[in-house]
Amino acid sequence: MHFSSSTLIKIFLTLLFVSFLSQVFAQDDWKKNKQNPRATEIWNPVPPKVTPGQTNSQAPSDAIVLFDGTDLSQWTNMKGEQASWTVEDGAMTVKPRTGSIMTKENFGDVQLHIEWRSPTELVGEGQGRGNSGVFLMNQFEVQVLDSYTSSTYSNGQAGSIYKQYVPLANATKAPGEWQTYDIIFTAPVHGSSGRIVHPATLTVIHNGVLIQNHVSLLGGTAYIGVPEYDGSTEGPIQLQDHGNLVSYRNIWVRKL
Repeated sequence: MHFSSSTLIKIFLTLLFVSFLSQVFAQDDWKKNKQNPRATEIWNPVPPKVTPGQTNSQAPSDAIVLFDGTDLSQWTNMKGEQASWTVEDGAMTVKPRTGSIMTKENFGDVQLHIEWRSPTELVGEGQGRGNSGVFLMNQFEVQVLDSYTSSTYSNGQAGSIYKQYVPLANATKAPGEWQTYDIIFTAPVHGSSGRIVHPATLTVIHNGVLIQNHVSLLGGTAYIGVPEYDGSTEGPIQLQDHGNLVSYRNIWVRKL
């Protein structure tokens, strides 16, 4: 099909005019919507109703309570057998050399509340003083340590993402005082080939102070060497036996 030059010019001018009119009408609609508050209102979906606890320590209505101070029914040792840490006065305490413990249930994205206490008997320095750890998916560690006055390497002190991220502040209380970690964790996303599409992230609030601000994790916690991902997208929450009498209480988690 062949068009003359004059016909092509008419077609071009017509399209240009139509484009101009569409912009005018779009601007007119925008001006109308600008005056209408409902144009920016979202009514669906409606967020689910959650009843919060009376205090920050108490679990909200949609939380899974992992430890309420009475027993270790939600936990096993690393072999999948009954956990044998000491439970007394509403708290569980590491029983040295019995090994770390982990939840029976696996978790991915979570909000985790956990309270911990360093022993009052001051023994050792640095990594040997009130050492334990909270592991998300059994591999990403938020360090638990008596860092009130004792010093160690900064990416190994209380509140650090062990050997990866230094905490933004040292909010540690004195030994024997109860402390809180409120943790927001997002699990890693892997592509079909196994490569990381989105790394795991952690936000940590220590005693009400933001100390890790949505940091992207380099891989699972490694004491020596480079952190690596193992391909998993969920796993148990682990509490570490490092040989020190660290105690825990009021542990609950919300799946996100």
